[in-house]
Amino acid sequence: MTSHDPLPVTLLTGFLGSGKTTVLNHLVRTLPRTAILMNEFGEVALDHQLLQKMDGPLALLSGGCVCCTISGSLSPTLKNLWMARQKGDIPAFERVIIETTGIADPAPVLDNLLHDTWVRARFRLDGVVTTVDALFGMAQLDQHVEAVKQVAVADRLLLTKTDLAPIETVAALRERLATLNPAADIVTVTHGELDPATIQNLGLWNAATRSQDVMRWLKPQRYQPASASPLGGKPGTALHDARIQAFSVVLDAPLDRYGLQSALSMLTSFRAENLLRFKAIVNLQDAPTPVVLHGVQHVLYPEATLDAWPDDDHRSRFVFIVRDLDPAFVARLLSDFSGAAQDRAGAAP
Repeated sequence: MTSHDPLPVTLLTGFLGSGKTTVLNHLVRTLPRTAILMNEFGEVALDHQLLQKMDGPLALLSGGCVCCTISGSLSPTLKNLWMARQKGDIPAFERVIIETTGIADPAPVLDNLLHDTWVRARFRLDGVVTTVDALFGMAQLDQHVEAVKQVAVADRLLLTKTDLAPIETVAALRERLATLNPAADIVTVTHGELDPATIQNLGLWNAATRSQDVMRWLKPQRYQPASASPLGGKPGTALHDARIQAFSVVLDAPLDRYGLQSALSMLTSFRAENLLRFKAIVNLQDAPTPVVLHGVQHVLYPEATLDAWPDDDHRSRFVFIVRDLDPAFVARLLSDFSGAAQDRAGAAP
């Protein structure tokens, strides 16, 4: 990373009591030169042994780290932190971790990161990491749609407290998480200890700079085709799960750029609450190389252009996680607006 590269930002989320603070304490010890942004110091019990001094909303930590409370909107906090870094008032941190409250919807934070031009020039989203409580996670997913959203938008899932939960409970939760978010790898974390590399280099920035890594980011093979994902879920699934579908859509012919933009705009404008997450590698009629797209609810990430296709399959491939939205409707919308034929295995007729 050069001095001109945007600094990587990790969004650490997870439901109340799922172990975010324990993970955060470990990361502060093992990731030097990191800025930690939290909503309130009082709500997050960082180990007092790590604190070197307090100065208003700032705390200097061991290892060249700095901790900061989020004051109002995220953007002013990031701007103030950046300016203090540039002036030399605080250590020159090299990455940022933003810790959300346990009941937070991650989408507004992502919106702030991606749509503030000043912030986006200096910071980049490196990935969303969600902690899930192995002991109480099943009940939290049953009872709180926020917990389901936190899982759906994750790039990586950290399964905590597995030492306290029965083996069969952990196995059932793993299966459920893989159904809710097929692309997110699940990592077991004991007492908050994990390799820092586990939460780094998860985002599109890294995938887009190396075309061969895009498919590891997209993981379309883990999703059922839209035609095999009827609304309503599997019999016996929990209430929230029954309303959520993870599916893929494959379009054979190159896509019309403006038609595709219209289809995605319709989804993000009128069905934002239903569109939990999507990723895609697309073949556009006016582009010689593939384009990578993704979004969360109403937030569309800036598109990234690859230098080459990652494999011999040049079809457009989409993966979606939606809530109360018919997969067949999404497949038809993409096909009708972008002027592309649907692959029979990848979308509903």
